[in-house]
Amino acid sequence: MTVDYSKADGMVYKDELKDFLPDNIFDVHVHLFDRSCLIKGAEFPLKSCYQKFGGFFTLTDYRQWADALLPGHNVYLNSFGKPSHLSDLDASARYSGVISDNRRFYAMALVSPHDTIEDVTERVETNQLIGYKPYLNFVDWKEKSNVTIDDMLPSHLMQTADQKGLAVMLHIPRHCRLADPVNQQQMVRLCRDWPKTSFIFAHIGRAYYLKNVVGFLNGIAACPNAYIDTAMVNHEGVLEYAFNQFSRERILFGSDAPIAFLRGKSVEINNQYAYLMGEDYEIGTSIHDSDGAVDFTFFFYEQLRGIKLAAQRAGMTSEDIQKVFFDNAYRLFRRIAQDNYGGKDEKF
Repeated sequence: MTVDYSKADGMVYKDELKDFLPDNIFDVHVHLFDRSCLIKGAEFPLKSCYQKFGGFFTLTDYRQWADALLPGHNVYLNSFGKPSHLSDLDASARYSGVISDNRRFYAMALVSPHDTIEDVTERVETNQLIGYKPYLNFVDWKEKSNVTIDDMLPSHLMQTADQKGLAVMLHIPRHCRLADPVNQQQMVRLCRDWPKTSFIFAHIGRAYYLKNVVGFLNGIAACPNAYIDTAMVNHEGVLEYAFNQFSRERILFGSDAPIAFLRGKSVEINNQYAYLMGEDYEIGTSIHDSDGAVDFTFFFYEQLRGIKLAAQRAGMTSEDIQKVFFDNAYRLFRRIAQDNYGGKDEKF
């Protein structure tokens, strides 16, 4: 795979990020899969971001990108497949198990509310995975705008997670995301009902603009088993608020690769957000720079820029930054792996 890394990208890293980033970086939010993980005949839409990467994105691909964008850093990761009806959930779990070593590379199973607890337990235990990821796309009996967390993650699916002390990566639904009162109630109840499970609320609860986060972190911040990841959030105000209002011991860096390896930036517009795209792909609400008026770098670097500025504004120490980029995730995932599997032999 060709990594479209330019001299200008290199200057962003050298001038703005190199001296800020710790040596070890743990990316907790990565989508990895090969063709074996997809159902027969599956094809992504023409404007899907996966078209940039040939219709799949493997561990080898990620490591090539990480080597280019983060030269000299030791990169760890937690991955899961593509949460889509194009995916074979059992095959995705097998692939995730093959590429994980539970030392540097960790992985989760995709789960659907249609799964039985036996399905989920088999995926996790057989492949020695450290948790699972539900997704709103798997709720196929109601309109997407009406999907709730309880629909995505019915209580019967939580038995294995809580018994084994696993992690659940949760991309919350509904138009108002973190600010939605139904989500607020269900997030806190999940954490309280299943205290041995570590819940990671992805994208800071999908709060990509400031009004969507202010005043809405308190509930889960009070739950010791609640974590947030920073995936695809480049809004320095949102990040600063999270750094000040949420335990810095439970904030995890995530990228949402390979989406993060597209060129663009998330922007706030009138208490909304949109992805300003420098490439002709669609992710969420996309606005395309069709005239090529702007020279873009990667969403990945824009996220790091946002974290850096927010950390400075929040008065974070180098120890705090080390925790967010590495220590918190490593401590969490290594504990889960050791408690359940004792760690696998090194594969890589």
